[in-house]
Formats: sequence, structure tokens, C-alpha cells
Amino acid sequence: MKMEKMEVKNLGAPEETRVFDKGKVELVKIGGKMIGRATFQPGWKWSDSVKPLAKTESCEAPHFQYHVSGTLRVRMDDGTEKDLRPGDISMLPSGHDAWVVGNEPVVVVDFQGMIDYAKKDRSN
Repeated sequence: MKMEKMEVKNLGAPEETRVFDKGKVELVKIGGKMIGRATFQPGWKWSDSVKPLAKTESCEAPHFQYHVSGTLRVRMDDGTEKDLRPGDISMLPSGHDAWVVGNEPVVVVDFQGMIDYAKKDRSN
């Protein structure tokens, strides 16, 4: 019987960082999955900051996120809107816009939707 090996990575030492207008995503690959920590500065809005990279009408990346700090307002394509705050865990399907509310940066850890997020040659 083969023993699985322990893997430990730290988002403070990302394997890849993607920078875009008013934000960045720091990425590590672990267990065959891409985990990302996104930091969005006040004034960040997906439709202004990432849409030009994604070239889609709304964010098509599904997200499974833990919200560390700040307030992120999400509006789904069907008009449903919710503010996500520290401690919240969110599951967001494809088809949404989001933006920072207030003057505190938003930090989220995403366990699902970051593999192609804000890549200059892929949709998200």
C-alpha cells in the first residue's frame, strides 16, 4: 500500500501572482488543485478591472471562497445581490459581477475558481 505524502504550501510564497487593476491573485497548486488568495483594493470592480482580460460579459469562473476581510458585493446575472463579509463562505456559480464596498481591501481565499482567473489569455 502506497502512502500519500503530506503537502504544505503557503500563500505568502505563491507559485504565481497575477496582477490586474486594483487587485492581485496569489496562487499555489496543492493536491492537484489551484488555490488562490485574491486581494481587491477599494474601487475594484470585476467589470472594470478583470472584464477587459476575461472578454466575457460577466465573471464565468465559479468560486468557492472563504472571506478573510473587507466587504465584497456580488450581483448575479439574475439580479440577486448580496454583501459577503469576513467569516462568510460563499459558493458563486458562473455569471456574476462583484466589487469592493467601503475603504477596506477585500481578501478572499478561493478553493475552486482561480485556475484561469485574470489570465491574460483565458476567460474567467
